[in-house]
Amino acid sequence: MSGEGQGGQGRGRGSSGGGARGGSRGGSRNGSGGGPRGGSHGGPRGGSGGARRESGGEERRDAQGRTRSRGRSGAGRRYSAQAPAQRSRTADPARRVAFEVIRAVHAEDAYANLVLPGRIRHARLDRRDAGFATELAYGTLRGIGLYDAVLARCVDRPLEKIDPPVLDALRLGAHQLLAMRVPAHAALDATVALVRAEIGAGPSGFVNAVLRRVAERPLEDWLADVAPEDGGDAALAVRASHPVWIVRALRQALAAHRGTRHVADRDAELGALLEADNASPVVNLVALPVPGGREALAAALEDGAEPGPLAPDSALHAGGDAGRLPGVREGVLRVQDAGSQLTARALVAAPAAAAQGRPERWLDLCAGPGGKAALLAALAAERGATLVANEVAEHRAELVRQALGAVPAAAWTVRAGDGRAIADAPEAAGGFDRVLVDAPCTGLGALRRRPESRWRRTPADLAELTGLQSELLDAAAAVLAPGGVLAYVTCSPHVAETTVQVQDLLRRRPELELLDAGAVLSEVALGDLRLDEGEPGGDEAAGAAAPDDVAARTAQLWPHRHGTDAMFLALLRAPSDTPESPERTRG
Repeated sequence: MSGEGQGGQGRGRGSSGGGARGGSRGGSRNGSGGGPRGGSHGGPRGGSGGARRESGGEERRDAQGRTRSRGRSGAGRRYSAQAPAQRSRTADPARRVAFEVIRAVHAEDAYANLVLPGRIRHARLDRRDAGFATELAYGTLRGIGLYDAVLARCVDRPLEKIDPPVLDALRLGAHQLLAMRVPAHAALDATVALVRAEIGAGPSGFVNAVLRRVAERPLEDWLADVAPEDGGDAALAVRASHPVWIVRALRQALAAHRGTRHVADRDAELGALLEADNASPVVNLVALPVPGGREALAAALEDGAEPGPLAPDSALHAGGDAGRLPGVREGVLRVQDAGSQLTARALVAAPAAAAQGRPERWLDLCAGPGGKAALLAALAAERGATLVANEVAEHRAELVRQALGAVPAAAWTVRAGDGRAIADAPEAAGGFDRVLVDAPCTGLGALRRRPESRWRRTPADLAELTGLQSELLDAAAAVLAPGGVLAYVTCSPHVAETTVQVQDLLRRRPELELLDAGAVLSEVALGDLRLDEGEPGGDEAAGAAAPDDVAARTAQLWPHRHGTDAMFLALLRAPSDTPESPERTRG
């Protein structure tokens, strides 16, 4: 995916980088497994946004990632803006930007990674202040669970009774006090000044008093109070700033996937994963194999970027807003997680039956907003193949067209349509040799890049999303040409969205062959992915595995092991000796 976070470097401490070491929600609320919801915190849950993407009911958003034409509760009280005593214009610009982003997330259902870069540019922050604003916004959003648990100990009312903007200011102050190298007096004074400037003088005394109570104890003491070490998953959720249901889902995923299912200390493995989720990710760049792409990459490397350790023609950018790089502006250099790059390249490298007498035809079934599609289209052009990029929503299809703008137009076509009905599209006649199903999912593997998403998802989202994933996989299998390869990719390691989906697809379509995705992924990667570490048989694990051992033939990347999002990959091949057309195999 191309949606990475703002590249500014924060001032957070240790490996937590972009967030607190805390978790789901405070006190008894943690057991519900949710984050801030509805009007009580000004932060809607988000629901099954991914499912809406393919079903045609997606909420439309503006360029800042805000929902369009949709009323929201949780906007907060209106404090007088006309009485001079109510306002002070001394709020620190970086803190104001962070506060505005947090409010946009909670009051307008916006995405922080879409809102933040524009706010930074509008405020004309320099690199240092941009990094501070990024850390403050992302870290506060990630750490809401811990901060709410602490704040609940410091106020005499339920948090739901606190005006939403005031509560967000308290969270922002708590993050500075507990997880950043900001002196207590500076955090207090600056947060109170922010409240006066952005909310009004009325609540400033309350904010000052509450934050002084927070500052009375170090983080370690607060953790012992609100999340004791022997408190099980509920306490771990508070410490790790994840809803408890996500903690349990990730524990199950680690126990099920290749490379992690046999680790001796599963608690330590889970702890490392949760910690990685709370670290600020470095922005990954990829040069498209188009004219000017590698030159733009070389320029980025000369400007301070470092060569990417895993993906070919990639770099790690830690120098602020990557959108300011000339190559990114020109579209020949793209922001994309290394895991996304590798899964796209794995589809291209997977052994497929050669197309007879014609160039290969590829399909990206769920192409919006265009990250993997751009790389696939460029690789297709390089190999004389063509790509059809399908996206259900027209406005997202337009984003795909923009993403593919640097690739020769003869190599690609973008269409708007429901992926589940792709077999009826004229473009599907004759089938496709390579098909990518980058399915809408819970996004549990990209929590480090989308700090608010952990609080928006609920277990109820799984039913709708997994149903949609199954339908998309069936549709993709129906348009595979003989010997064609299907890549199923999710940015979630959840078992229900990964290995279970593959098992179910193989039961429905036993003619499909499950390839060793790990071997192909390792072939395209620059470094050792260690996918079979701990597996019986080591590097030969997949070859020695039972045919029904889906985990041994699929691949799961992890942020704590590979420095990527938790991307899942399965590669399935249609039989090459079947003369049937895609129309005849649709069922």
